Amino acid sequence: MLVNLMTCEESSKIIKIRTPLSKKFVSMKNFVTCADRVKGTKPSIWVEMSALVNKYDAVNLGQGFTDFRPPAYFTDQLSKAAQSTDYKLNQYTRGYGHLPLVEVIGKFYTSLLDHPVNPLNEVLITNGAYQALFYAAFAFINHGDEAIIIEPYYDCYEPQVRMAGGKPIFTSLKLEKKKVAAGSSGDFKLDFSELENKVTPRTKLLYLNNPLNPIGKVYNRDELMQIAAFVKKHNLIVVADEVYEWLVYEGSEMIRFASLPDMWERTITIGSAGKTFSLTGWKMGWAICPENLMVHLRSVHQNCVYTCATPIQCAMADSFQYEIDRFQTRECYFHEMRRILQSKRHVLQEMLSEHGFMPVLPEGGYFMVANFSALNTYIAFCFDQPVFGDLFPQNGNEPLDYQFTRWLCSEKKLGVIPMTAFYSDENKHFGENYVRFCFFKEDSTLEKAKIILQNLK
Repeated sequence: MLVNLMTCEESSKIIKIRTPLSKKFVSMKNFVTCADRVKGTKPSIWVEMSALVNKYDAVNLGQGFTDFRPPAYFTDQLSKAAQSTDYKLNQYTRGYGHLPLVEVIGKFYTSLLDHPVNPLNEVLITNGAYQALFYAAFAFINHGDEAIIIEPYYDCYEPQVRMAGGKPIFTSLKLEKKKVAAGSSGDFKLDFSELENKVTPRTKLLYLNNPLNPIGKVYNRDELMQIAAFVKKHNLIVVADEVYEWLVYEGSEMIRFASLPDMWERTITIGSAGKTFSLTGWKMGWAICPENLMVHLRSVHQNCVYTCATPIQCAMADSFQYEIDRFQTRECYFHEMRRILQSKRHVLQEMLSEHGFMPVLPEGGYFMVANFSALNTYIAFCFDQPVFGDLFPQNGNEPLDYQFTRWLCSEKKLGVIPMTAFYSDENKHFGENYVRFCFFKEDSTLEKAKIILQNLK
């Protein structure tokens, strides 16, 4: 064992020698620079609004998670896996996905996509759909490549493309001609002439979110066939974010993009256990695609996280199979939750309409956006008041929806999400009069929100 035998005097001399040298170095704050790939990355809207909701103890209709318990069968299976006498269920499992889970997903999606899915080579389990999206960007985008993103869009698409070295190219859904305001998410249409003009020799990917967060649009067959013809013409890979696939309401049809003619070969289908089974805290998702695409997703995965939590995968495999076995029954969670949410959708639509908002009825998902411009006369005075504290200093160029959202949370104790968070900087004007509500909440939570809204009229 080595012992430090320096005297205090000797130690002091060393300090005296080093102190002048340290002055030659700048502070760590100025010395350390980040990689170019993360420069300019903006704070996540979810981090900002979560902090605001917590600070003011607001009713949370902003973030997309439920406030009631998930099915008992699922949590029981997790407990069973974690406490199993089989030691392997609490150790690393297969890197690309626990075998029972990829097998049940492969078999299920073989039916859903009307195309054989090899569970060993064409299914990858990830820590949530978010991670699968990250893999798609990092596996296929080279520096300078372009990815087309349809607005409004889930906010992680843009920074992930940029961090991979790519350039996001935006095209916005627009109201049909002669429509002054949207009554349904189906009123928002893709301009295919504009889409065609966005393509360059560097275009590599197209992001397709269906049903679309935040507005709830469900693309119809004609729209999807036009998109299919477009991506085939330009030889693009489609990142099909279909995490709300089981939440499509009456009058609309869920058509999975990879099921269309010739689209399996160019589509990365992304799903989510969190969205499907109301288990967002489990962070379990998957990617499904042909082997020649999957090999590149796996390359990122094995050098990023290697594998996902074994007990959660085990519980999800058993729970998935349980729901598939009763798929034809009314009690199946896929169908039961859609019925429950269709009712809650109606409740929120009426609530918003009665209290001065102009809601857009979603065809799918569990979000509803609403135009608040009819309230502007009432709230104009409020925006001039210093009500936001020092948590988020106001910016004079801040969009109206951000100002309204913060005022609504701090003064009225209701948390929602500003719509411009789902638009690029150049197109934020499309969303500045809208905010997003989540209706996947307990009836008591929606009732609390109703009481708050009564005072806004």
